[in-house]
Amino acid sequence: MSIIEIVDSLPTDNITVKVLKTISTFIPGKWENLVGFDNTITAITGVISPQEIDKIRDRAVALYDDKKQGYQTAIWLYRTVDNTDKAIAAAAIADKLGDKFRFIPFLDKITPKADSIQSVDLRIKLVAELIIFSKLNGLSLNPVQFASSLKDNYQKEALLRMVALVCIDGILPLGVNFVDKVKTDLEQRDNLPSSH
Repeated sequence: MSIIEIVDSLPTDNITVKVLKTISTFIPGKWENLVGFDNTITAITGVISPQEIDKIRDRAVALYDDKKQGYQTAIWLYRTVDNTDKAIAAAAIADKLGDKFRFIPFLDKITPKADSIQSVDLRIKLVAELIIFSKLNGLSLNPVQFASSLKDNYQKEALLRMVALVCIDGILPLGVNFVDKVKTDLEQRDNLPSSH
């Protein structure tokens, strides 16, 4: 799928758009749900001339098609994480059902705990964000460099995405102490006996 098709097919109104609009009221800058490639070009650049829009569109397509730039990898990673997120949500729901239906003994044994699932989900998304950010900005995969660059490089839409990640995948499922829960989960996994 081309970058034009991807941008043209973005939703105008769904639960994600509603959540992002709500979160955007609490962070600096005004988020606008841009849909349609030409509309996005005009909104970002202010260009309205069809000839200039065509030039920008052609350049954007060339950049997206250049595998060295990392844009295709970024889209693939975001889509993969989105698909993984659906499976993780289903597992978390199964765990909650296991808690409600204790009379089905095997259900509790085959589903991982919801907090552990959510902790894994958050880590997957943070790692994907680290990889994408590093690839698009020509950086090494360095979590410290990533964390220190958040203040300078995560603005507008990127900042909104990071705030949404913290709220929806951190605070909402795991509580305000989500960092400690993720850390504890990691430590417990590190202390598991090896299967070798």
